[in-house]
Amino acid sequence: MQALSFRDRLQQTIYKIINPFVKGLIRMGLTPNAVTTIGLILNIGVAVIFVFGAEGSNRGDLSFVGWGGALVLFAGLFDMLDGQVARLGNMSSKFGALYDSVLDRYSELIMFLGICYYLVSHHYFLSSLFAFIALIGSMMVSYTRARAEGLGIECKGGLMQRPERVVTIGICAMASGIAGHYIGGDYKIYVPGISFHIFETISIFTIPITVMAFMTNITAINRLRDAKKALDVKDLKEKEQEVASTAKNQPLTTIVTGLFLLTAIFSFGPAATVFSQTRDQSNPSPLKFPVPKGITNQLFYVQRDPNTNTIICELNTNGKGQVDKDNPVHVYWIRYSEDESRKELGYIQRKFAYGIESKALANDQFELRFVSHKKLPLYLTRSDEDNKYHVYVTVNNKKIQVERIFLRIEGGSFWLPNVKYVEIKGMNTSTNASITERIKI
Repeated sequence: MQALSFRDRLQQTIYKIINPFVKGLIRMGLTPNAVTTIGLILNIGVAVIFVFGAEGSNRGDLSFVGWGGALVLFAGLFDMLDGQVARLGNMSSKFGALYDSVLDRYSELIMFLGICYYLVSHHYFLSSLFAFIALIGSMMVSYTRARAEGLGIECKGGLMQRPERVVTIGICAMASGIAGHYIGGDYKIYVPGISFHIFETISIFTIPITVMAFMTNITAINRLRDAKKALDVKDLKEKEQEVASTAKNQPLTTIVTGLFLLTAIFSFGPAATVFSQTRDQSNPSPLKFPVPKGITNQLFYVQRDPNTNTIICELNTNGKGQVDKDNPVHVYWIRYSEDESRKELGYIQRKFAYGIESKALANDQFELRFVSHKKLPLYLTRSDEDNKYHVYVTVNNKKIQVERIFLRIEGGSFWLPNVKYVEIKGMNTSTNASITERIKI
């Protein structure tokens, strides 16, 4: 079992203390929404106290600040009571949770309205600015959590959540009022050589608000960062589930099969025998594969059993017809077995299977490697004969201008398909004759 934090232990201790009072409220017939409404009314009272203090007292009278702080703490108690009334009274509801969240925001806004009005009226302009920044941070702490939870992510961390803010403002305001009573509201501390005072009585109230201005916004930013990490993980899981779902209908387009098949294409080791198609016509595919047409910048295409869906590798150019040096090859599907539509590669397919990494070389040449197998390079370069870009690969000491790569599958399983052979079809650059090199697995 995970150990409870100090904050959680303190909260449970407070609940044990207030639970008898909560049960009394339940017996009186108060609902959680009624308790929440009382909390809002009390916070309106806080604002009224600060407004009256701004209009009816002088700068050195901090009694209104003290009484406002006391009411802030009392109103804050009702923030805890409404949740406990809902839990102990078995009166929880989704609307109740929404109602509580909305009225809490109103309560905090109204409380800060009174504080800012008081500080501006008594010419604490810098302090009023920090109070407003603290208000912004307080709202963003709450909003970030609410938005993250709306996206299915728990986001509760931080040092300046609502209970901490209420306690900080309430206690510091009370302390400022009490200090004003005993040492005077105009008490100031000067340091020799500095023309202005570095501390006065109301600083007991305004310095914590300044700290809160920074801490609330830091808390909101940290929550945003934590939410990003959690959402990135969630997005990755959803993409993996999407790939797994696609695999049920189109098994050999998934990442594992893609890795296996493309590794087979370029595995020129002892386990693979390379020979010309003219010397072995066995194991013909039972499918009739279409030849992609009408693709202006097509470089080559990849086909495989058990369906006719085709991977197109196309020259990627910009609006001026120039090759995109950062991404010279555009790889996508043509779904011949469905509606012959074009479809981009999925994230996993692009990053780990059929995607192509490129490196620019001299004279507008590019080195290409499939992301799933990087041992054998292919080269994209402009031909002197037709002044067009083509992809070349060397197989069995023969340089081939690649047109088609085909994988013959016969049986096996989803995870380990039985690849009988791989064909690389194109033009032999030495003879300008059509050639098909078959790699037997």
